[in-house]
Amino acid sequence: MTGLIFAVVVLWIVVLGLIVALFAMARQTGVLFERISPMGALVNDAGPKIGDASPRFTLQNLNGGIVSLGGEAPKSRLVFFLSPTCPVCKKLLPIVKSIASSEGRWLDIVLASDGEEQKHREFIARAQLGAFPYVLSSDLGITFRVSRLPFAVLIDEAGVIRSKGLVNNREQFESLFNAKELGVESIQTFIEQLKPTNS
Repeated sequence: MTGLIFAVVVLWIVVLGLIVALFAMARQTGVLFERISPMGALVNDAGPKIGDASPRFTLQNLNGGIVSLGGEAPKSRLVFFLSPTCPVCKKLLPIVKSIASSEGRWLDIVLASDGEEQKHREFIARAQLGAFPYVLSSDLGITFRVSRLPFAVLIDEAGVIRSKGLVNNREQFESLFNAKELGVESIQTFIEQLKPTNS
């Protein structure tokens, strides 16, 4: 009987120790999350500013028709700058297709690049991008100061630039949409605003 009581006491001590350890781990996880904030799209300060009206472009769509950027439109437009030779761009294409499906009620996606038209037509066929407007314009990339790929610019229905930056994963695409919803330049700006200021 004494052995059973001793075993129960030891068991309770172990359980209480585990509860204390769980609370300590939860606290440390919270501290770690505060130190390592989520990283949104990497914004560049060059080119048109967030909050400015987008420059207007009327461009030939390699998949047929004309694409107009800037000015009022029925939906927001995400201009995704890519290249057939960019491995990260290719990795993001399934994500772009998924976003087009899930966010299609309010968002149109335009693929943009420059270079030799035939190579891009082959890329469109190989990557099955026929459902997207696809434009070739070096002026478009120069205007938005696209120096590295993949890069995205979100233009709202009124033709105003709402967010932009380098994107390497779905979370960074989502950060562009979140920045628009929150009315901030970027997720990094929003996080900085939340930090308490030392007086």
